Amino acid sequence: MSVPDAPHDAPPGQPRKAALAAWIGSALEYYDFFLYGSAAALIFPKVFFDESDPANATLLSLATFGVAYAARPVGALFLGHFGDRLGRKKIMVFTLILMGLSTFLIGCLPTRAQVGGLAPVLLVLCRVLQGISAAGEQASANSMTLEHAPSHRRGYFTSFTLNGTQAGQLLATLVFLPIAALPEDQLLSWGWRVPFWLSVAVAVAGYVIRRTLQETPAFAQQAATDGVAKLPLAVLLREHWADVLRVVAAALIASVSTIFTVWALAYATSDSVGLSRSSMLWVGALANLVALGAIPLWAVLSDRIGRRPVFLIGAVGSAVLMFLYLWAISTGSYPLVLLFGVLTFGVVYSAANGIWPSFYGEMFSTRVRLSGMAIGTQTGFAVAGFAVTFAAQIAGPGDDWSSVAVFASALCIPPIVAALTARETHKVPTELLGERPAQGTASRETVTA
Repeated sequence: MSVPDAPHDAPPGQPRKAALAAWIGSALEYYDFFLYGSAAALIFPKVFFDESDPANATLLSLATFGVAYAARPVGALFLGHFGDRLGRKKIMVFTLILMGLSTFLIGCLPTRAQVGGLAPVLLVLCRVLQGISAAGEQASANSMTLEHAPSHRRGYFTSFTLNGTQAGQLLATLVFLPIAALPEDQLLSWGWRVPFWLSVAVAVAGYVIRRTLQETPAFAQQAATDGVAKLPLAVLLREHWADVLRVVAAALIASVSTIFTVWALAYATSDSVGLSRSSMLWVGALANLVALGAIPLWAVLSDRIGRRPVFLIGAVGSAVLMFLYLWAISTGSYPLVLLFGVLTFGVVYSAANGIWPSFYGEMFSTRVRLSGMAIGTQTGFAVAGFAVTFAAQIAGPGDDWSSVAVFASALCIPPIVAALTARETHKVPTELLGERPAQGTASRETVTA
């Protein structure tokens, strides 16, 4: 994986190291996060919930997947504040360690058969910690790479974060494939725990990679001149409230990912369709493999033609293709499922997914960038996380896929509106991003470093 040369005003090697650290860190962190999604669809209904009512057990298990998304806005407020006060690096290290620890603990939890109702309570607690970690991970990594990147290649540089996310999802799927193939008794007793225990390596590797990063030139300059914001949230809501709302709406595009990754997996492997766990996990693996190549290509295109048109391709295309993907699953035809799965998630969704780090990050100035991205994205992602639960309720006992397809497509409308009303920023110099004509001096809510 090649990374462009450093901009002339950055410390030697730091932009390259920032991009690679964002890629590797996100891959490791989202290995943990998406591993939970596979387990919530395939394993946890039988391990942590009442098996006498399979439909309700699946619904409750999918709801625990959404719990982390509910925790994300809270984590965004906390981590966004300190990220804009203390810097990007400290948050990047903290979030990775928290994710690794909480995921390892999931693998150690007792089951419902062992401790009764306490088991799902402990599961939810660990899931909340995962959500808090994820709230700061992408915003800090995106801010780090964007502020280190050459102005004319910010789209490509920041795409490393989302490319790493896709790699983490691919890794989680590949690790789960041999586990899912175990005999049922071994799978439910100890097999499902092994991938979660591997998160110890996540924390160690992530710490080693990220501890050597330097703070970004943009943040260092902000701290040395105008000073960092004493209350970033106050500055953010006064000067960038419209952009925060825009990012919240645009972030609903993540519903495509959660419904594709979790609900569609549960639907395809249900008795009404009957596709095997392994075959559907391979659909996700191949789609993510394609996304690894598609994301940087879309990002390079956005550096040439702009963020808005590329994001719109992803949002509009996903709204259409989710119909075709869920229809393909309903037919039980594996070749159709594979074709539309790769096309939907691997190619088209990657257009929006790959360029949102630059698209959203460029809406904000340096002193509130991490807060703006964290709060805006995590609020939208909270809705996207519970989209899985809503989809399960909409589908009902009969697995009405067409209603879920309408629901998924409807969730693509706010992102489309947000992109149409956003400013095009791909040619704006980094130091001028997020500035308004009325902004000439530092806000009263600033303090010198």
